[in-house]
Amino acid sequence: MREEIKRDLEIIKRGIVDLIEEPELIQKLERYYRTGKPLKIKAGFDPTAPDLHLGHTVLLRKLKHFQDLGHEVYFLIGDFTAMIGDPTGRSETRPALTKEQVLENAKTYKEQVFKILDEKKTKVVFNSAWFSQMKAEDIIRLCAKYTVARILEREDFKKRFESGLPIALHELIYPLFQAYDSVALEADIELGGTDQLFNLLIGRDIQREYGQEPQVIITLPLLEGLDGVQKMSKSLGNYVGIMEPPKEMFGKLMSIPDALMWKYYELLTDLPLEEIYEMKKEVEEGRYHPKEAKKRLARLIVSQYHSEEEALKAEEEFERVFSKRELPTEVETSEITEGRVYLPRLLRDLEIVKSSSEAKRLIAQRAIDINKETITSEEYAFSKGEYILRIGKKRFVKLVVK
Repeated sequence: MREEIKRDLEIIKRGIVDLIEEPELIQKLERYYRTGKPLKIKAGFDPTAPDLHLGHTVLLRKLKHFQDLGHEVYFLIGDFTAMIGDPTGRSETRPALTKEQVLENAKTYKEQVFKILDEKKTKVVFNSAWFSQMKAEDIIRLCAKYTVARILEREDFKKRFESGLPIALHELIYPLFQAYDSVALEADIELGGTDQLFNLLIGRDIQREYGQEPQVIITLPLLEGLDGVQKMSKSLGNYVGIMEPPKEMFGKLMSIPDALMWKYYELLTDLPLEEIYEMKKEVEEGRYHPKEAKKRLARLIVSQYHSEEEALKAEEEFERVFSKRELPTEVETSEITEGRVYLPRLLRDLEIVKSSSEAKRLIAQRAIDINKETITSEEYAFSKGEYILRIGKKRFVKLVVK
């Protein structure tokens, strides 16, 4: 095997879960070095939400690895398939999005992905380009190339079918549409999360049906969010958005469980694996404090999406607030009138919390301080002056009482 291919495989295989099939990948790489023709690397994103978070970047970073190795990256925006909704992992039918919603989300995707990908080396394509040209008979021919029995082998469909839960027909053909994207692009390699393995395998089958060489499949792990348990998700609130301010991003990263940071190092940074393993060993042996390792991780990630200067400022702010117990350099301010107030209502009216019940829960959890005094009562008497209100660990509000 050529030395270049050995090097490429080491880069490509970092952090991945499935590689189907490695001998095929080697053949494709050998052809690339023989002919000079880059491989077509495809990854599809249905723009069902407007913002990208670090969980999405696991896949994007692997695409960047392929770009750095000289290959063509196709960032596929599923503007057509997003109106169907990927049924993967769903226990019920997704609500359909309008074309306007999809295009608005796609616009922000395009703006954000180039924080990672090289814009000059990325081909952004929309699958409506070919699906909008398909006639009814084309769709029927596509559907004829696969069986319902095979589709129902998929775990989430199988569970819904056995439980008597409804499965809409358009959900059953979603994997075929995703597979046809690979046919339209003549993809050599497709990347996806581990939850996409079934769909990616169908892509190989459908390419064969259309007389094409089947794509190699590479899956990447799903990234746990800040809680260290659930998959990173905006709906669960356990995410780090790549467009978030540096200080907020740094603070969130410092909150992840210690055990999770090694996975973040491997999947979200380019630090050599040997260096990561050595650092982990030093932490386990007590020679390096886990907090210092986590601060280094936060600096690396914030630097990627902002700058080294912003990362250092974010670290200084974190140290000021959480180590030295000082106030943040910037604190939001609200004005109120002096007197005894009912705190849950006040916090709700000032939009510090979403509801009075949330404020009550925070007070019961002793998670609210006023001028460093933990609040245990739902009423508080304010005199004229300034008060610093701390909610949880991270939020501070200055109340100016008149």
